[in-house]
Amino acid sequence: MKTLLFGVISLASALGLPTVDAITLDAALARTLENNPAIREAKSTLEQASGRRLVLRAGSLPDVGLITPGGVQGGHRAGENKVQPFAFAQGFFTQPLFNGAIPAAYRRGDVEVLIAQQRLNIATTEQLHTARVAFYTAAFNRSMGDLAERQRQRLQGNAVAQADRYQAGRSDRSALTVAQALEQQLQPRVEEARRLHDTALLKLAQTMGDDLGPGANLPSVDGELRFTNMPALDPDIEARTAVAQRPDLKLARLLVRAAAEDQRIIEAAYYPMINATISGDYIPVSDIRRGSEGSARRSDDIISSEARFGAAYTWRVVDNGRTTGAVQRQRAVRETNQLVLARLEAEVPRELTRIQNNLRGLTARQASLARASGAAEKTVADVQNNLAEGLSSPLEYRTAESSFLEAEAGLLSVAFEQNLARAEWDRATGRYFQFPDGPNRNVQ
Repeated sequence: MKTLLFGVISLASALGLPTVDAITLDAALARTLENNPAIREAKSTLEQASGRRLVLRAGSLPDVGLITPGGVQGGHRAGENKVQPFAFAQGFFTQPLFNGAIPAAYRRGDVEVLIAQQRLNIATTEQLHTARVAFYTAAFNRSMGDLAERQRQRLQGNAVAQADRYQAGRSDRSALTVAQALEQQLQPRVEEARRLHDTALLKLAQTMGDDLGPGANLPSVDGELRFTNMPALDPDIEARTAVAQRPDLKLARLLVRAAAEDQRIIEAAYYPMINATISGDYIPVSDIRRGSEGSARRSDDIISSEARFGAAYTWRVVDNGRTTGAVQRQRAVRETNQLVLARLEAEVPRELTRIQNNLRGLTARQASLARASGAAEKTVADVQNNLAEGLSSPLEYRTAESSFLEAEAGLLSVAFEQNLARAEWDRATGRYFQFPDGPNRNVQ
């Protein structure tokens, strides 16, 4: 196998410090690239495309054939053996001299391989993006579960404190009931986060091509999601780069080229075909005669070795519109592919602008939630102290805890959505994976 060149962006800056026995995002992407079933299938399809190119080029190569009849002759003739073997050879060689389909077939074969390459690019991009989203989803839901669990433990401590105050006669039973209810309300939220976390890990394992048979263990993700300040993005510049580099757009352009070459191959039927031909017979013995060929000379009936060469000319003048109809049908396919390509290229700037606006909104939202989280944390501490002294009601404590939980969950959601938006930006600009351009394109 040859070498595969790919570009996977390192994303460790968006995550926390690594932990022991956990998989990093870069490692998950590398395992996906190596073991993902869809990527491996696309690689095998690339090998099939190379075979298809050989088939398309075969029309320009010479056609050589050899026939060697042989056997055993029996019977009795004067001066000859009763049984004797015999054999002779017939050969032919045909080389196309002019065929309008040959240049287009050569180009079509090259395009076939390029199409398979871009389909491999698309499969790789989609699977890497799927693995990245699954990784982020697992990290997000793990953080949400940890946040809910920390608050549940804090509420559990408050319930214990309220029980002690109730036993000491410093509060009524309603305060204890409210504290216990607050703790129990968070348990479903913790379980839901764990379920979503396990679902994301299962999706990640499937994308990485891990063995999911009996006894298999799911991977664990490494790090915590963080909100990062991104540099300014220019959708116009990125759109031009994306139009030139995105594998799905490259594939769309190649499909237009393929349809055009197929049309030229069909149109070649309008023109004549000229072949050089060489044929011959080889007779290993002499003085072999055949039945009279109508000549008055007996020497004309003698069979001997001979060779013939020349040129064959074929031109179909009338085909009842079969070629014209096939050309029109293929032209419609090419024009359809051109329309699809134009639509895809027009969608790129709009998609990048949408992602940029989303990132700007997330930045403003994160700043607002950060301020709200700080204020909510201070409020929780004050209300908790007042509650211990009997100066605040359980309802005030519940409201403060809920506000703090929503603010912290909002910060996690913003970090999660920003990482998803960055992943969408990389996919939309074609940064996941690139096949090397140029004459020396190598494939794994």
